[in-house]
Amino acid sequence: MGKKWRWGVILDAGSSGTRLHIYRWLDPAKALKEASYEEVYSLPNIVTKDKWTKKIRPGISTFGDRPEDVGPEHLQELVERALDVIPDDKHADTPIYLMATAGMRLLPPTQQRAVITETCSYFRANTRFFLPNCDTHIQVIPGETEGLYGWIAANYLLGGFDNPEGHDHGKGHHTYGFLDMGGASAQIAFAPNSTVAEEHGNDLKLLRMRSLNGSPREYKVFTSTWLGFGVNQARGRYVKALVDEFLINGEHEVPDPCLPRGLRTNEKGEIVKGTSKELELVGTGEFDECLRRTKPLLGKNMPCNDKPCLLNGQHVPPIDFDVNHFVGVSEYWHTTHGVFSSKNDDAAYDFNTYQKKVVEFCSQRWEDIESNVEARKKDHGKEAQEACFKASWLISVLHEGIGVPRYGIENTPIPGFNVTKGIGEAAKEKGFLSPFQAADEVNDVEISWTLGKMVLYAAGQIPPKDNYRLPVGFGSNTNGVPPDFQHAGSSYNVTSSIGGDEDDWSDTAEDLIDHAKSKSTSGFFFFLLIFMFIAFLLRKRDRRMRLYGKVNKVLRRRRRPGSPRKGGFGISSITNKLFGRGPYHYERVLEEGDVDQFELGDASSDEGDNSDSSGGRSRVGRSSGLATPKLNVGSFDDLKKHAHPTGTGNALDRSGLVVRTESRERLFPQMLNAGRRSRAASPTRLKSPLMSPVTED
Repeated sequence: MGKKWRWGVILDAGSSGTRLHIYRWLDPAKALKEASYEEVYSLPNIVTKDKWTKKIRPGISTFGDRPEDVGPEHLQELVERALDVIPDDKHADTPIYLMATAGMRLLPPTQQRAVITETCSYFRANTRFFLPNCDTHIQVIPGETEGLYGWIAANYLLGGFDNPEGHDHGKGHHTYGFLDMGGASAQIAFAPNSTVAEEHGNDLKLLRMRSLNGSPREYKVFTSTWLGFGVNQARGRYVKALVDEFLINGEHEVPDPCLPRGLRTNEKGEIVKGTSKELELVGTGEFDECLRRTKPLLGKNMPCNDKPCLLNGQHVPPIDFDVNHFVGVSEYWHTTHGVFSSKNDDAAYDFNTYQKKVVEFCSQRWEDIESNVEARKKDHGKEAQEACFKASWLISVLHEGIGVPRYGIENTPIPGFNVTKGIGEAAKEKGFLSPFQAADEVNDVEISWTLGKMVLYAAGQIPPKDNYRLPVGFGSNTNGVPPDFQHAGSSYNVTSSIGGDEDDWSDTAEDLIDHAKSKSTSGFFFFLLIFMFIAFLLRKRDRRMRLYGKVNKVLRRRRRPGSPRKGGFGISSITNKLFGRGPYHYERVLEEGDVDQFELGDASSDEGDNSDSSGGRSRVGRSSGLATPKLNVGSFDDLKKHAHPTGTGNALDRSGLVVRTESRERLFPQMLNAGRRSRAASPTRLKSPLMSPVTED
């Protein structure tokens, strides 16, 4: 079960909130050593867990006029979760990213820069995560980049990359299109068929990744974004059009066909009760009229300078829906699987069935909807208020804007075709036959563009095969490395150490502790006893002490603050017998009068280039903050040969064992064996950078 993990942290700073995502994957050298034949030709296996994600509200863009508060008032909670999940000794090699999307794009450039600068400063001051370059790690990303990352994530999870034969949609096409919609913007990304790709080559992005064996993977993808076409921004434009048309001087009520009958809200969507003189939107529950009024918001009448165009006069190459099968996430999922669906409703999307549900729902009186919704889930109230407009906007964007065929009218899907609940298996078995399908996750992993970024980063850590030295990343569709090429941000190291038994047992212990913490109290101690028995089998004392530290850390977390420590024969006495005396019983073994011969040595750190594609590491976050006692050997000329400032050479020299041993022989021969036990167990020595060669984790 030995696992040497690499970690990555990325924060998705959207318009409504910021969401933390933590991912991990095996070191490429370790993964290749253990890979099956199929895995050798696949992309790195990225792992995440539900508890490794966390979302807070509101969006980071709300700090535009007070950027100094973004750290303590917004990011702190997310940073603490990341620090708690990722092992301390992995922090320096764990990249951290914050990538802001549509909400931040709407801010003035000066406010964007202020928030970004404060965010980077906060990360550097409060973490040791790998952050060599603020401009690449903390940024407002274009919508096209967000769409490309989402396209990577969807195809990675569905299997379009690693199993082309199993996902053949015809004409040699095996990847899936990607649709995303948030509160402020919407994205599209897809790989056109070969004919369109040749005709519209200048419109495409060249994406390059690597399989585990180092062989290149190249794809040509079109990606575009529509800023202002997210549901919240579209709703704002819709309300403004209603007010301009229907508001009469001296009145304050405006009819709204996209609200259920009897529902009254203000312009912000807050329910108005009782009498009020502020502007009120009064629901009439006329969904056909709602659809008619949302269509003009698509901007289909805007001039198209580069045909063909879809929304707002923006060019998009022709979409062949026979082979381009799209996955819709975020609002596409929530709007089709929110208040309109039940727990047992997992059938594939078709226009006819969906619109019937929407019309039935939106024609009800608000009192009836409210009572039914509260019986299901209280926090669905706000969702129910907005459901009719969101459904109308989704239908308009999908079918009137993008041109997705209306399954249920224009075509008939396979009867009973179930795709949403087990979308991974359905994609493998059926090839994802519908031109459009809403999805939220695949095999319990969320389809998030942040995953696409981490897949690209992990692929960049794989050494290239033979002479295929072109970097991992994306840019203009030209040969070689175009000027606008965006590197993955990672680097590979051919001589990277795989790690030995100690790394394997350490990671195994971490997994065991993680599993035990999720169990009941009795189950926790049962797993803990098993863990300590395994630790006892590891005969080397330094390994046992590392494991003891992990157990002790967990025990301190399990004990409630302020609760007394129990004496007698307990866990503490057992661990003392297994591991020896713990770190709180450090024995002083310096000879009398030796204090002046020891001084604190400066901790050194490697410096390297800070470019995205370089193999160097920044000074930021690399130093452990610990200094190792260093013997002042001024009068011992014959001992100078053992000192090595760079940390290379013989392992005994680096760890200082030769110096200490010869020093004792010269000063007090009878003290030769004194104190060796406590020195081996010293927590400071174990953490010293001089103990062993520095390796990439």
